[in-house]
Amino acid sequence: MNNQVLPGDYKDTLDSIVNKIKMAQQNAALSANYYLLKLYWDIGNIIVDKKNREDWGTGVIERLSIDLKNTFPDIQGFSARNLRNMRQLVENYPDEKIVETTLSQITWSHNLVLMNKVKNIEERKWYINKCVENGWARSVLIHQIEYGLYERATTEEKTHNFPKTLPPIQSELATQTLKDPYLFDFLTLAQDYKEKDLEDQLVKHITQFLLELGAGFAFVGRQYHLEVGGEDYYIDLLFYHLKLKSYIVVELKTVEFQPEFAGKLNFYLSAVDDILKTENDNPSIGILLCKEKNKVKAEYALKDINKPIGISEYELIKSIPEDLKSNLPTIEEIEREIEDKMSDK
Repeated sequence: MNNQVLPGDYKDTLDSIVNKIKMAQQNAALSANYYLLKLYWDIGNIIVDKKNREDWGTGVIERLSIDLKNTFPDIQGFSARNLRNMRQLVENYPDEKIVETTLSQITWSHNLVLMNKVKNIEERKWYINKCVENGWARSVLIHQIEYGLYERATTEEKTHNFPKTLPPIQSELATQTLKDPYLFDFLTLAQDYKEKDLEDQLVKHITQFLLELGAGFAFVGRQYHLEVGGEDYYIDLLFYHLKLKSYIVVELKTVEFQPEFAGKLNFYLSAVDDILKTENDNPSIGILLCKEKNKVKAEYALKDINKPIGISEYELIKSIPEDLKSNLPTIEEIEREIEDKMSDK
């Protein structure tokens, strides 16, 4: 590699990049997001420009990596792979203003995840906002992307009556908070599980459950007792949402949605508003989680309900996209591959 004939302007280009790195060092530590992202964009922009106009192939990138690491031995981030990532950054975001306005809100590693896993720019911006709001670690961001949070949180198929039962600002936030479906793949349930089994497992795995519910949920209790008219009633799960400033009543159903479920949840919300809600709290909100729902039936059930309720399905196993099912090996193919490997030994 060291004997390769380099482009005539290589030395000048190397000096230009070295000077930019030194300037970035003077402005701030490289760990500061804005200066780091700006530096990476500048380097990536030079590489893209040279690639488009000169014979700057993979070999030159490898050499550039070696020279930068030799010049700045105490600074990480100048591997050939990361230089290609910088080039990808510019190819994805040709306008450097986005570095200051959007990308610098999250770390370089978070940005790499989004570039590699999310193709739509608006979807990336949505995930960036969620990272900032919720303080997601890189692993949490990957989890949310792989489980399609954007689609589940922004779908127009959500079933609720928030616009007519809540003030505009609270309605918008409640709508953003609601998902459909909710994914409970962290649960281990028998095939004939009951509502109590589902509730037990969700409480047992409350950390994962809260992550799936989203930021702002605080767990108040299970089978929360209310006395109304001298009789005892028990809410499946009760939460308080810190941003909405509302109690959230969650009812679980292991069957398909039935209209009477909404009526009972409406009753619970009236009781919570009367017994628990204070003047500092906003109206309580209900979330009904069913194994299945007919959207038309659910919308009719909410039509004349005067309390804010959202109706969503839940899934215990993440479904496999149809276009991937045909690519999965059959049991016979797996067994045959194992036999072949054993015979090779």
